[in-house]
Amino acid sequence: MGRRPILGAIALATAVTLSAAACGSSGDDTSSSGKKTITIGFQGVLSGDNQQLGLNALYGVKTAIAEVNADASYPFELKLVESDDAGSPDQGPTAAQKLIDNKKVVAVVGPMFSGATKASEPAYSQAGLLSVSPSATNPALTTLGFTSFYRVIAPDTVQGKAAADYLADVLKAKKVYSLDDKSEYGTGLSGALEPELKAKGIEVIHDGINPTKDYQSEATKIIAAKPDVLYYSGYYAELALLTKALKDKGFTGKIASGDGSNDPQYVAQAGATAAEGVYLTCPCGDANSDPKAAAFVESFKKVNNGAKPGTYSGEAYDATKALATVFKQLGDDVNRESVLKAFPGVNYAGITKTVSFESNGEVKGSNVYVYQVKNGAITVLGNIADLIKA
Repeated sequence: MGRRPILGAIALATAVTLSAAACGSSGDDTSSSGKKTITIGFQGVLSGDNQQLGLNALYGVKTAIAEVNADASYPFELKLVESDDAGSPDQGPTAAQKLIDNKKVVAVVGPMFSGATKASEPAYSQAGLLSVSPSATNPALTTLGFTSFYRVIAPDTVQGKAAADYLADVLKAKKVYSLDDKSEYGTGLSGALEPELKAKGIEVIHDGINPTKDYQSEATKIIAAKPDVLYYSGYYAELALLTKALKDKGFTGKIASGDGSNDPQYVAQAGATAAEGVYLTCPCGDANSDPKAAAFVESFKKVNNGAKPGTYSGEAYDATKALATVFKQLGDDVNRESVLKAFPGVNYAGITKTVSFESNGEVKGSNVYVYQVKNGAITVLGNIADLIKA
């Protein structure tokens, strides 16, 4: 399905006309410095078992806002409104509506999890409110006709293929147990991983399990299948429980997972001993070990009480800075309609990548990295494309 269907365009035009009339320019308020203020929203997972991923992104947004507000070259200051969807499709629409109803909000960073994103985007499209996700990777999200959705991270078609290539070419797997959490994210990633594994002649066992607190029986099934590698498509809280169950039962194969598990909270919840050696793939680099991102890391720590950037921090920071670039270009004409119209043409040199977009809302150019838990810490091994060549 095309990205701008005729009916969607008509609905968007109607919605934009209404919202523009209702909210006008965001420059109605002024800050203490005398500059006009522009309000943006953040929608993400700020509660629940996997909230650290949401905090990573939120802190990235706050870092970008602090830098913009301290930079005299920007003729405005940014304000932020937060909306928690707990990473849940059920709570996504309500969280989105909170931001839509705030007529000062001219753009949103988020949503984050793919399920919450899919559930929220119809409302954003209807309202003509731009949303830029730092983390929603389900491949289908840019094919569903959403008219105001962009993402600054590669879809799982990219990560899944790269992860499969790493399992096959570097880990030399012959049999892979592919387990997902039945979410929009999990099924999207496993659905991209498995065809590439099969194309490489690897035996694939597919299974899905809803998030639970007891993975003992699943661990027994996995061990009985005797895979070389278990690849889990889901989030860190569940992977931690699954890892402990597998290790308790003596699993000797390798364990791998994707970006939803790539957070120090995984190690903390699984325990350093159980997590040791686990591989994690992500269409994101590690800012903490990237010399080119040193200034960002220091700024991030300063703004966020010493916290280090995590998964999605850099992407959320880049999304916010890209928005600020567009606001600056628009001058006094910053409103939902003008921002939505101008954002597709942005070209911002960020810390994770140059933020520019294909016509369908996908970010141009991405790399996929692999990490491994070593001595209780998640360590980047490198760009998968480079590791395969080595």
